[in-house]
Amino acid sequence: EMVERLGELAESRSKETANHVKRVAKISEILAQACNLSEKEVEYLTMASPMHDIGKIAIPDSILLKKGKLTKDEFEIMKEHAQIGWEIFKTSKREILKVAAIVSHEHHERWDGKGYPRGLKEDEIHIYGRITTVADVYDALSQKRCYKDSWPREKVFLYLKEAKGKQFDPHIIDLFFENFEVIDAEIKKIDTE
Repeated sequence: EMVERLGELAESRSKETANHVKRVAKISEILAQACNLSEKEVEYLTMASPMHDIGKIAIPDSILLKKGKLTKDEFEIMKEHAQIGWEIFKTSKREILKVAAIVSHEHHERWDGKGYPRGLKEDEIHIYGRITTVADVYDALSQKRCYKDSWPREKVFLYLKEAKGKQFDPHIIDLFFENFEVIDAEIKKIDTE
């Protein structure tokens, strides 16, 4: 509960709903199970994935809450949230916080190596980061944000398919679509709570 609430705190700063972190957690859980991670790994990722944007607590409001496109300099500052999240958790001895460190650090890395903060590619990116990336991007595109309207499902699906093997691990994208009925049903439950 404490980890979930900290994730909600980070999202509340950027005016996102608490449901974003709940949806990311549920999608991450389903994808982790589909990846055949151990029960313990699934549990840790489900609990830690809401912390993916915890580093945003250190991003100035003028950037975090800006309506519209960020300038190049503003985007460079925004990108720091991934490193900040890592710094918050990296020395923890607790397994869930070690996973939170990985997720915060790697959820903006890309399969093709063009992500940040370290430019990791393919299997250099921890499976936790690769899973959370898909969950986070799907939910972010599907929902209205302060800087954009929600996308229609067909447009989100097209984006995920076109970014397969570029932004996203191809295998995880395949698993996302194979399990989408379950994901969609779980998201609907969260949104009606």
